[in-house]
This record gives sequence, structure tokens and C-alpha cells, in this order.
Amino acid sequence: MALEWISRACFSLVHRHSLVYNACWEDPRIDRDALDLNSDDDVLVITSAGCNALDYVLAGARRVFAVDINAPQNSLLELKLAGIRQLEFPDFFSLFGRGRLENWKYVYSSRLRPVLSPAAQRYWDRRGRDFFASNGPRNSFYFHGSSGWFAFIANRYVSRTRRLYGAMCDLLDAKTVDEQREIYERHNVRESLFRPLTQWILRRDTTLALVGVPRSQRRQIDRGYPGGIAGFIMDRVEAVFSRRPLGDNYFWRVYLTGQYTPTCCPEYLLSDNFQRLKESLLDRVSVHTTSLVQFLRNHSGRLSKIVLLDHMDWLYENFPDLLAAEWQAIVDRAAPYARVIWRSAGFAVDFVDPIEVRTNRGTSTVGDLLKYDRELAATLHARDRVHTYGSFYVATLAGT
Repeated sequence: MALEWISRACFSLVHRHSLVYNACWEDPRIDRDALDLNSDDDVLVITSAGCNALDYVLAGARRVFAVDINAPQNSLLELKLAGIRQLEFPDFFSLFGRGRLENWKYVYSSRLRPVLSPAAQRYWDRRGRDFFASNGPRNSFYFHGSSGWFAFIANRYVSRTRRLYGAMCDLLDAKTVDEQREIYERHNVRESLFRPLTQWILRRDTTLALVGVPRSQRRQIDRGYPGGIAGFIMDRVEAVFSRRPLGDNYFWRVYLTGQYTPTCCPEYLLSDNFQRLKESLLDRVSVHTTSLVQFLRNHSGRLSKIVLLDHMDWLYENFPDLLAAEWQAIVDRAAPYARVIWRSAGFAVDFVDPIEVRTNRGTSTVGDLLKYDRELAATLHARDRVHTYGSFYVATLAGT
């Protein structure tokens, strides 16, 4: 019980007061197909690093409401919005593509800071120089924040193992999956990367908290996967490196190298999309630092698309009453036949459907209101470039 309390406290401390995600770890390519966005859609998404909020307006959404209780995450999205408004593309790509900007101090104070909220100003006044202008070994924004710190340690570990460093460079440069597989096997990447001590570290809740994995998610995987969380991570890394194309997998590239490339990056970092955002789309994104429940209760409109990421994995074990309140607020604010998507570390989520909510017809369960498109979800999950979630869900909320 004491260890569980410590784990929960550690995770809560990291997630409420630190920048955890410096890049989104959900593949928006499959989100686009799941959501089928159009110009009538008002979308609610948990902010995370803000990459996917920008992707949804590029995909055609009318409005995107980015909501996060973690103020640093929203400060990051605000900085991206400010950069698109105020900078030309080369500086913007240097900032968020390469993770550093040589003249950060001047650009931030003269161009970016004036258009940030007071909360975002305070955050970047304190953190910006370390994150974007460092000349030390962590000379990329993507090696900062808690997940970035983990990525930096992993990068140092790989770099100090000469055989692994060469293999990783070769893997990222490979042109085909067959070439990747040959490199992976020739260099014995699995055995070199996942030594016994490394596996022990991967099983620690404090390690997993740095990359946003709560104890409840670790338990789900331990219960449902041979070899537990360490085996799950090893198998998923092997699949990404040896069985899936790495050429456009910007998720893994940025954490292996600390930067994107002009052809392997999120959509908002492509020159043409940057111009579209700057010229006509940016005002479609709004940022809200609050809980989902409070946002939904205060929001006056109806939401046609709702993106819940994987945060219910944490809520159901730690705050089940809050999870129930969240679904009640979703039911109250959802447009007719709203589409809801989420991810989970578990291979079969069993805690959503039994939740009871009130509707115009009386009390019902969420499961009675959701119509799952399991075939579409399975097809899209198989194409997920990130490949770290146990399951993916696509559902229409009807019958309210």
C-alpha cells in the first residue's frame, strides 16, 4: 500500500507540475481516419504536446478545443501557436523541428513572449533558455521535460554502445523493412539494448512515470502480456525497428535523435502546412487549462468529436468517481452521434461500459450508449506508427 501511494504521488507530481510530453505520442494519421473530420466538427482533445490539435485543424475541423489540467503542456501549445503567428518558417522549424534556436533570447523576448498568456510567459521565462538554447549535451528541446530526459538517457546509452549507435543510424536510414530487419538481426539489437539491468529499470514505476505511464497501466500490461511491461516494451521496439517502415515514423526518430527532419516530422512542421496555419487556420485552436469535466460543464456548445488519449487508464483505478463525472459531462455536451476515440495500455478495456450516466431517457450505462466500430479500430490500430498501446477504440455516442 505504501509503495502504491508513493507511485501515485510521484506520477501526480510529475503530471501536474512538469512538462511531461514534448511531442505527442498518438498517431494523428489513424486519428484522421477514425474521426473523419470535416468543416462542421468541433473537436475536444487533451492537449498533450499540442501536435495533434494542430493536425486536426489541418485535417479540416471547424474548431479544436485543447484542454489539459497540466499548465506546462498548454504553455507548449501556446508557444507553438505564437511561433506560427510571429516567425517565418526557417526559424519555426529550427525551434520545433531541430529543437533549438541560436538567437532564442532575442526571438523569445521580442517576438514570442508578447503574444503569450501570463501563465505561459512565466513558464517560458523560467524554462525557455534551458530547453531551446542549451549548448550542453542536452542541446535539443526534445531532450528536456520528463519524457525528454528519459529520451536523453536512452540516447546516451545507445551512443555509448558503439554497435548500437551504428545500428540505430543504419535503421533510420534504411529504405525498406527488409533492410531494417537485416540490420536489426545482424547487430543483435534486442540483446544489446535490453540487458538485464535495463529490463529491471523498465519495470520501475518511477521510470515509467517519466514517460507518462501510471502504475495502473503497468498493471494492465503485466496482467495481460507474457513477460509483463518489460517484455511488452521489448517486443514493441522490435516490431517498430524490424517489421514496420521507419521512413516516416517521426515519433521514434525524434526520441532517438533529438530532432525531426524536413521529410519526417509532424504535419504542422511541413512548410505548406505552416503557411496554411499562419494564413487562415490558427484561430480555430483554443487552449484551456482546466479539467475535462470543468471544461465540459462550462462549454456552451456541442462537441462532435472527442479525443480522450489514454488518460482513462489512470482515472479508473485512482479516481473512478471523476471518470464517471467525465462521462456524464461528455454525454451532456456531445452532439448527436458524436465520435469518441481513445487508447489504452490494456488489451481489452472493461471499465468504460459499466459506468452509469443520466440521459433524457433516464439512467443508462455508457456501454448502452456507445456503438463501437471494432473493425475500423482494429484496422487502424494495426497501422499505428507509434505501436506502444495495447488497444484503440472508435465509438459513436448515440441514444442519449
